[in-house]
Amino acid sequence: MLEALVITPVKNALENTLETIKAIQRTESTVSYFVYDDFSDKDVSQTLFAEQSKLGYNYIHLSALTNTPSPNYHTVLIDAQKKAIQLGVPLIIVESDVVVKPHVFKSLLSYISPKTGMVGAITVDDTRTINFPYLKFKNEKEAVIKTSRSLSFCCTLLSLDFLKTFDFAELNSEKDWFDTIISEKSIESGFENYVLLNTPVLHKPHGSRPWKHLKYTNPLKYYWLKFTQKRDKI
Repeated sequence: MLEALVITPVKNALENTLETIKAIQRTESTVSYFVYDDFSDKDVSQTLFAEQSKLGYNYIHLSALTNTPSPNYHTVLIDAQKKAIQLGVPLIIVESDVVVKPHVFKSLLSYISPKTGMVGAITVDDTRTINFPYLKFKNEKEAVIKTSRSLSFCCTLLSLDFLKTFDFAELNSEKDWFDTIISEKSIESGFENYVLLNTPVLHKPHGSRPWKHLKYTNPLKYYWLKFTQKRDKI
């Protein structure tokens, strides 16, 4: 029986993306998996299209859904929400700079209750140390945390009940990223959000958006690009 719809939004970063996909292929859960290609370079798109049968995912090039230049997370979320509701299963987002272990989806799914809105897996580096974007939880001692703070979409489950409550088409399409506002909407809708510190996933920060490393190596250039090219609108 199908347990979840899993999606990975992709923009280039082919090596990281393939590592993410191969890890999901080894999941212990029964899932339907879609990779959304947000106008990657031609060679990346061709590879992702060619590998879908071998690696067990459904490939969607966003030109089939929109002609808006990337980033198109809004379009991805709207389409994925519709698919999850039609299938009658929760949605799990795994970004293309994250590597999951086979049991991770089962762990996320085990925390679904009528009150559950979102469940996030804690992100760690190669040494299993909590890293971005969950540094705010690094001093927590509990294995599972109920939180009103925002969850990242690195590896996060959105329950079917929550998906039926809030239409992602209502999100501000001028923004680029939606994890903060969707986390807030879950709480506002009467649901509870959780972070699982006992379910780590490997996160390579900004591996899906390499230009963001400029924030640390060349902050002046980062903020110049952010404001002149209107990038990274939260």
